[in-house]
Amino acid sequence: MSQTQKKRTTVDIYGQQYVIVGTESSSHIRLVASMVDDKMREIGSKNPSLDVSKLAVLTALNAINDLINLRDRYEKLEAELNREKDEKR
Repeated sequence: MSQTQKKRTTVDIYGQQYVIVGTESSSHIRLVASMVDDKMREIGSKNPSLDVSKLAVLTALNAINDLINLRDRYEKLEAELNREKDEKR
């Protein structure tokens, strides 16, 4: 069994540098970090009194909420596609 090579990528999120180790490409890691940074800045601009740890938790909650909504939408579209396939049989 072959192992996927892990890469180290340094990113900046909300003024802090992080070294991310993973198998994804550096460009993918940078995109994810950029999106996290953007979301933290968006939430932080609306709630300037939040400390960084609370801001990070709110950012995580927003990201997971978006993920759940996308999964729900995907499942509905998949069910609709399966219904259409069944109707054509």
